[in-house]
Amino acid sequence: MDRLREMEELVELDEKKLLACCGSSQFAKEMALASPFPSLDQAISAARHIWFNKVDVNGWLQAFSAHPQIGQSTSSEWSKGEQSTAFATANDSTLRELADWNARYIQKFGFIFIICASGRTIAEIVSELKKRYSNRPIIEFEIAALEQMKITELRLAKLFSAKPIAASTDTADGAKKAEEDRMSVIGGHLALTSETLAGKTSQIPSRTRPPITTHVLDVSQGSPAAGVDVLLEIWKGTQPRPLFGDADKSGWVVQGSSTTDKDGRSGQLMSIVEDLNPGFYRITFNTGTYFPAGFFPYVSIVFEIKESQQREHFHVPLLLSPFSFTTYRGS
Repeated sequence: MDRLREMEELVELDEKKLLACCGSSQFAKEMALASPFPSLDQAISAARHIWFNKVDVNGWLQAFSAHPQIGQSTSSEWSKGEQSTAFATANDSTLRELADWNARYIQKFGFIFIICASGRTIAEIVSELKKRYSNRPIIEFEIAALEQMKITELRLAKLFSAKPIAASTDTADGAKKAEEDRMSVIGGHLALTSETLAGKTSQIPSRTRPPITTHVLDVSQGSPAAGVDVLLEIWKGTQPRPLFGDADKSGWVVQGSSTTDKDGRSGQLMSIVEDLNPGFYRITFNTGTYFPAGFFPYVSIVFEIKESQQREHFHVPLLLSPFSFTTYRGS
């Protein structure tokens, strides 16, 4: 009998419901396979593991794109509920400011501003948006992923509860109309600001950071990896390029070294120069000191920068766990 009661208490989550929690199809599929769950805590634990260890970069971006912009009109009852405090504290001035910063954010990062808005006032959201706008793209990308996980956890809790997720039926029609009007105002500001920004001539400013940067994320914890030694080198050997399996290591010349800080940032690995020397570069991470019991004592990433890419920026992050790693070219 106890066993039957335990089975009855298991909560089955299908892909459709999970896709509403988090707009990544990869996340929804993996969570559905792991379902059913005996408790909310176990469902959240599984969600964190899947989000940070199994869902790739494209899956994160897919989830971001499933959200409306903060303040944008939406048919999603969840999004309306999560932004209710923001709308209740908004006025014309803060709505215009939010619209302007939303447009700037998208232009810089390429995806919408993701924040767990539940319980936050409009002033708090705008303040956080301004603060995060100064982040490097890879840092902001990871912060957005963490915020997405917070939103997913809140929505999973709603699925586990008996409470409906729809808005309260006793809300006055006048209040609903006022909220819809505010959403329309924001939508109008966003469209106008985007058009204005699109009409501006693109300008390439002088560099404000080194042309090669990196960042280390501990995906097993979903947090930055601090204290990882990083070494940047360039190939200056007798051969025009490093050969696979070449025993001659003397061809690599150190450009700089650093240790990641509490945000996982490597610091300055080379001088800030306008024109980057083309050639082969190698970034090596002393991963063994961070994961003493891990599989990789160190990780080396070799990449080529061509003549036509001298003015570009190369961000080469490391996404690390005790038994796996991945990388990609960031921005």
